[in-house]
Amino acid sequence: MSDAIRRSARPALLGQIIRCQPLAAPVPGFNWRQLWRGLKQSFRLMVGVQDYQNYLQHMRLHHPAVTPMSEREFHRYCLDARFPSQAGKLGKCPC
Repeated sequence: MSDAIRRSARPALLGQIIRCQPLAAPVPGFNWRQLWRGLKQSFRLMVGVQDYQNYLQHMRLHHPAVTPMSEREFHRYCLDARFPSQAGKLGKCPC
Protein backbone atom coordinates (compact mmCIF):
# COMPACT_ATOMS: atom_id res chain seq x y z
CA MET A 1 0.00 0.00 0.00
CA SER A 2 2.76 2.45 0.87
CA ASP A 3 4.50 1.75 -2.48
CA ALA A 4 1.32 2.74 -4.32
CA ILE A 5 1.25 6.05 -2.48
CA ARG A 6 4.88 6.79 -3.24
CA ARG A 7 4.44 5.96 -6.95
CA SER A 8 1.47 8.29 -7.44
CA ALA A 9 2.13 11.21 -9.73
CA ARG A 10 2.23 14.65 -8.15
CA PRO A 11 0.66 17.62 -9.90
CA ALA A 12 3.23 19.87 -11.56
CA LEU A 13 2.16 23.08 -9.79
CA LEU A 14 1.79 21.67 -6.27
CA GLY A 15 4.80 23.36 -4.68
CA GLN A 16 4.67 26.65 -6.60
CA ILE A 17 2.89 29.80 -5.52
CA ILE A 18 1.49 31.64 -8.48
CA ARG A 19 -0.38 34.51 -6.83
CA CYS A 20 -1.30 35.46 -3.26
CA GLN A 21 -4.83 36.66 -2.71
CA PRO A 22 -6.66 37.46 0.51
CA LEU A 23 -9.37 34.93 1.30
CA ALA A 24 -11.95 37.62 1.94
CA ALA A 25 -12.06 41.30 1.13
CA PRO A 26 -12.04 43.64 4.12
CA VAL A 27 -15.51 44.56 5.31
CA PRO A 28 -16.27 48.20 4.49
CA GLY A 29 -16.86 50.21 7.62
CA PHE A 30 -15.14 47.66 9.88
CA ASN A 31 -13.42 49.40 12.77
CA TRP A 32 -10.62 47.57 14.58
CA ARG A 33 -10.53 50.22 17.30
CA GLN A 34 -14.20 49.69 18.11
CA LEU A 35 -13.66 45.91 18.18
CA TRP A 36 -10.73 46.33 20.57
CA ARG A 37 -12.77 48.61 22.89
CA GLY A 38 -15.58 46.07 22.93
CA LEU A 39 -13.18 43.25 23.78
CA LYS A 40 -11.59 45.27 26.60
CA GLN A 41 -15.01 46.09 28.02
CA SER A 42 -16.07 42.43 27.82
CA PHE A 43 -12.95 41.20 29.61
CA ARG A 44 -13.31 43.85 32.32
CA LEU A 45 -16.94 42.89 32.89
CA MET A 46 -15.92 39.23 33.13
CA VAL A 47 -13.62 39.96 36.05
CA GLY A 48 -16.04 42.40 37.69
CA VAL A 49 -14.60 45.79 36.74
CA GLN A 50 -17.48 48.03 35.66
CA ASP A 51 -17.14 50.69 32.94
CA TYR A 52 -17.59 54.14 34.47
CA GLN A 53 -17.39 55.98 31.13
CA ASN A 54 -20.18 53.81 29.74
CA TYR A 55 -22.25 54.62 32.83
CA LEU A 56 -21.69 58.38 32.35
CA GLN A 57 -22.72 58.15 28.70
CA HIS A 58 -25.87 56.24 29.66
CA MET A 59 -26.74 58.83 32.28
CA ARG A 60 -26.26 61.71 29.81
CA LEU A 61 -28.44 60.06 27.17
CA HIS A 62 -31.23 58.55 29.25
CA HIS A 63 -31.29 60.48 32.55
CA PRO A 64 -30.06 64.05 31.88
CA ALA A 65 -31.84 65.53 34.94
CA VAL A 66 -30.18 63.12 37.41
CA THR A 67 -26.70 63.85 38.73
CA PRO A 68 -24.46 60.81 38.08
CA MET A 69 -22.50 59.16 40.87
CA SER A 70 -18.83 59.99 41.28
CA GLU A 71 -16.40 57.34 40.09
CA ARG A 72 -15.70 56.27 43.67
CA GLU A 73 -19.43 55.97 44.47
CA PHE A 74 -20.01 54.06 41.24
CA HIS A 75 -17.35 51.45 42.00
CA ARG A 76 -18.58 51.11 45.60
CA TYR A 77 -22.13 50.59 44.30
CA CYS A 78 -20.91 47.89 41.88
CA LEU A 79 -18.93 46.13 44.61
CA ASP A 80 -21.91 46.17 46.97
CA ALA A 81 -24.14 44.81 44.22
CA ARG A 82 -21.71 41.98 43.50
CA PHE A 83 -20.59 41.19 47.06
CA PRO A 84 -23.31 42.32 49.49
CA SER A 85 -22.03 43.20 52.95
CA GLN A 86 -25.42 43.43 54.65
CA ALA A 87 -26.67 40.36 56.48
CA GLY A 88 -29.52 38.60 54.73
CA LYS A 89 -29.04 40.37 51.42
CA LEU A 90 -28.73 37.96 48.54
CA GLY A 91 -26.30 38.58 45.73
CA LYS A 92 -23.65 36.85 43.74
CA CYS A 93 -21.44 34.42 45.58
CA PRO A 94 -17.88 35.78 46.06
CA CYS A 95 -16.33 32.33 45.61
